[in-house]
Amino acid sequence: MKLENPTGTALYSIELAIKEYRKLAQKNIAKVVKDITVDQCLVLIILNDNRDISQNELANLVFKDNASITRMIELMVKKDYLSRTIHPEDRRKFNLMITEKALKTIELIEPVIQSNRETALYGLSVSEITLLDQTLHKIIRNCKK
Repeated sequence: MKLENPTGTALYSIELAIKEYRKLAQKNIAKVVKDITVDQCLVLIILNDNRDISQNELANLVFKDNASITRMIELMVKKDYLSRTIHPEDRRKFNLMITEKALKTIELIEPVIQSNRETALYGLSVSEITLLDQTLHKIIRNCKK
């Protein structure tokens, strides 16, 4: 017998919802930009909105460790989504800048992201979405205690 929720907890359902959303998002992003991942899109959007963000802050925002974000940045530099220069005051740090290709990619994926969100939240009322957000934040706070 196949169980829909093997652990019988809401946490399993949350994890499954995240995985299904990421699959949907990647499939739809790949229709408009072939060589980029969901995480790489997130990096571009964050860097576009926060030009002076540190690599550590960026890693935290995309839920990656420092080694993973370093590999991701290296790949994005090779794909011409990012340029990287040595920080003028601290040679241990890098300045990351998004390229023209990245700006065009952001333009292409923004409507896809909006559509993905609409698909995922279809049929939910504003009050249901608000309650879901509040509930998830309670779980987050509980886990940080």
